[in-house]
Amino acid sequence: MKPTLFFLLFLTSFLLYSQTKVKDTITRRANIGYDQKGNLVTFKPETPPLIPIAGAPKPSYSYLWEMGDGHYSKQVEPKHVYKTKGTYTARLTVTNNYDNGKPPATRPKKVAVNEISEEIYKDIASIEDQNGFSIQKNCDPIPEQEMVVILSYQNMENYVSNGKLYLFYNEKQFKNNNFELMDLRTHAGEREIKENNIVSINDLDNSNSYLASSENLAPAKKHKITTTEEDLDATLLEANKTYNNVSILEFDDSNPGETRTIFYTFKTTPEMIKDTSAIVTMRGIFVPNRNFKNHKIKNLEMEIVTSHDPNKMGSNGSFMNYRLVRFKRVKFKTRFQNNGEGPARMIRLETDIPEMFDKKTFQIEDMYPQCPICPKGEIPTTSCLDTIVRESQIFFIFRNIYLPGSNQKNVKEIDSTKGFVKYSMKFNEDFHKIKTKSRTAIIFDKNEPILTNYATTRFLPGISIGVKAGYNVYPSLENSKSYFVGATLSPFKSYRYYGQAEFLNSVHTYDDKVTVRDEINQSTGNVQLQRMTTTVDNKNINWEVPVLFRYNLNNYFGIGAGIQVNMNVSESKELTLKTETFEGTSDKFLLRTEYFTNTASNTFTDVKTGFVLDFTGGFARIGPSLGARYIMNFKDNFNYFQFYGIWKF
Repeated sequence: MKPTLFFLLFLTSFLLYSQTKVKDTITRRANIGYDQKGNLVTFKPETPPLIPIAGAPKPSYSYLWEMGDGHYSKQVEPKHVYKTKGTYTARLTVTNNYDNGKPPATRPKKVAVNEISEEIYKDIASIEDQNGFSIQKNCDPIPEQEMVVILSYQNMENYVSNGKLYLFYNEKQFKNNNFELMDLRTHAGEREIKENNIVSINDLDNSNSYLASSENLAPAKKHKITTTEEDLDATLLEANKTYNNVSILEFDDSNPGETRTIFYTFKTTPEMIKDTSAIVTMRGIFVPNRNFKNHKIKNLEMEIVTSHDPNKMGSNGSFMNYRLVRFKRVKFKTRFQNNGEGPARMIRLETDIPEMFDKKTFQIEDMYPQCPICPKGEIPTTSCLDTIVRESQIFFIFRNIYLPGSNQKNVKEIDSTKGFVKYSMKFNEDFHKIKTKSRTAIIFDKNEPILTNYATTRFLPGISIGVKAGYNVYPSLENSKSYFVGATLSPFKSYRYYGQAEFLNSVHTYDDKVTVRDEINQSTGNVQLQRMTTTVDNKNINWEVPVLFRYNLNNYFGIGAGIQVNMNVSESKELTLKTETFEGTSDKFLLRTEYFTNTASNTFTDVKTGFVLDFTGGFARIGPSLGARYIMNFKDNFNYFQFYGIWKF
C-alpha cells in the first residue's frame, strides 16, 4: 500500500472516531477514610470535586455517618469511641448541595476494634424534643435516588421495656408508590414482624378531632407531638387508611434512659410524583411497652426536589378536595441555609401570597431559630421574628439572631446552619378552583436575594353529578312533542374550562302525512274522485349521549360545544291509509270512506351524530341553571333545539 493512501485511510478513521460521542459510564464515588487509636476512630470522607451550577450558591456536601453500632453523626469528620470490641460496618451517605451531578456512591467499610482504652465511651445524647421519639432524613427525595430515614427511640420509663415500632410510608393519596424500602439496619436486636390485625379493626368511633389538612384525603387524626396517645387501635387504623406500606419491628430489653437508632434506606421510584412543591410524609409510631396501648406518633415531612437545594419552599396543598377545604388550613414551609463564611444576624423572607388566601387567617405554626414574635411598635433589642403583611406578600424577618454559616470556621454540625418558617392560612370566602403558585426571596443580612422554587396548590378534579330535564323542538316535524330527563357528569365546580358528559332519555312523538289525489273511471262509466291520505304516527324512545367541552364565562353564564350521538332505542310506527271516494270530480259529495292500518316496531335503529352548541345561565359552576342548545346533525336534516333546566351537585 502506498504511504499516501495509508495516511488518508488513517486520517479518515481518526476523524470518524473523534466525532463519535462516548457515553460517560464513570460513577462518582466517595470513600471512607479513618484514623484509629484503639477504640477511638476519627472518620474522614474522600469526596470527588463538586460541579457548580451557574447562578447558584457555592456547592457543598453534607454527610450522614453510620458508625455500625447504632450511632450516627452529621459532622464532616466525626470522632467516635466504640464501647466494646468487635468488627463494625461503617457507612457514609453523601448529599451534594447545589451540585450539577448525582450524589457520590459509597461502599461500607469494616472497622476492627481489638482493644478498649481508658477513653470515656460517649453515647448518643437524649433525643432533642424530650419526647423520646424522633424521625429524620438525610435529604429530601429525588426520583430514582436513595435516601436514609433515621428513627430513634428512647426508653423514658424507670423499668426495662419490650416494645414495638411502626414506620408507615407510601401515602394512598398518590396514584403510584413513591418509595421502595431497600435496606433496614438495626443494632439492638430489633426484629421485623408481620401483622394482619391492623387492617381488620372495625366500628371505631370516628368522632374525634381531625386535622384539616390536605396531606391525606381521608380524615387525619390530630396528633399532639408532645403527648402520649392511648388509643393504639384507632391510630393504626387511621395510618393504614393513609399509607400503603408499613415496616413493623419489635424490640426487647430496652434499659431506662437508653436511646436506640434504626436506619432505613429507601429508593424513590421512577413513578414518584414529580411536583417539586408537593410534601410527602412518612409516619412513625412508637409503642414503648407491647402490653399497653400507650404510644407516640411522629410525622416526617419531605419535599420533592430535583436537586438538593437547602433554600426551598413547599406546601401540603398539592392535592386538595375542593368540597372540603373551605374551613381547612393550608400549610406552607420555607427552608433556608446560611452558606456564608460567617453568621447571619438578620434573615428576611419575602413570600408571595396568592390572592385566593385570606391573610387575616395567617398564623405561624413553627420556626427555627426559635424566637418570640417581635413586639409591635417597638425597636427589638433581643432575638425575635417580625412579620409584615402586605397586599400580596408577607415578610418574615428574623432579627438579632445568630445563624452560623456552613463555610464558617469551626462549624461542624451542618444542621445548625439551617432554618425554616412554617405558616398556615385559610381560603377567602369566595375562592375559585384554580392552581396557585408562590415563592420566597431569601435575604441573608445585606446579601443578594436567593429565590426559591414555586410552591403550588392545586385541587383534585372531583366529580359533579347533575340532573337535567327539558323539551326538544324539531322545526321540520309535524306535531312533534319531545320530553327528556337525564344526568350529567363533570368535574366539581370547575373555574373556566372543563369537560362534561351526559346521558339523556327522551320520549318523542311526531307525524308524517302524504296526500294522493286521483280520478278513477268506474265500470258504469261514471267518473269518481278518489282521495288517499297516508298518516304515519311515530313514537320513539331516544338515547342522547352528548360530550361537550365547556367554558364558564363567570359565575353565572357558560358556553359549550361538542358532539352527540342520538339513537332510537325503541321505534314504533303506526301507518293509517284513509281512502275517500267522491261522486264526480269534486269533493262535495262523499260516497264512502275506507281505512287500512298497519303497525311496525324496531329497536336500536337510526343512529345519528351531530354537533352541539350550548349556552347556560344561572349558577354556572354549581347549583341550578337554565340552558338552550342547538344540535346540527352531520348527515340527516334532523336539526333541533333543546331547552332545559339543570342542577349540578
